[in-house]
Amino acid sequence: MATLLLSVMGAFAEFERALILERQREGIAAAKQRGVYTGRKPALTGEQARDLVARAAAGERKSDLARAFGISRETVYS
Repeated sequence: MATLLLSVMGAFAEFERALILERQREGIAAAKQRGVYTGRKPALTGEQARDLVARAAAGERKSDLARAFGISRETVYS
């Protein structure tokens, strides 16, 4: 009897979680249509990114590039 009750409760919890995720996806889609949900702004402009790649290919140290562009080293590597 206890196993049946736990199974039913688990099924309801799984169903409720699926509904929550569906509503969340719908809300994000609606926000994107309104132009509200745009995500994070890029750390560098296109011109800065091209300059960074060229300087890195020339052999400049990544930490020096990060300091020069005002970004983290992880951003330089990505």
